[in-house]
Amino acid sequence: MPNLGPAELIILLVIILIVFGVGRLPEIGGALGKGIREFQNASTGTDDEADATQEESKEE
Repeated sequence: MPNLGPAELIILLVIILIVFGVGRLPEIGGALGKGIREFQNASTGTDDEADATQEESKEE
């Protein structure tokens, strides 16, 4: 996989700004973050519902 230097990252950011616009960047960032978080949870086998159930069992 090729290395991305600072110049390539700036060019990529400019292209993203042109395509999506400044107004939609927070929405896209939030969706990307949520997707990454879901992927991490799925890959580690953790689930928010399973964690909540375990915590309730410990309290009783």
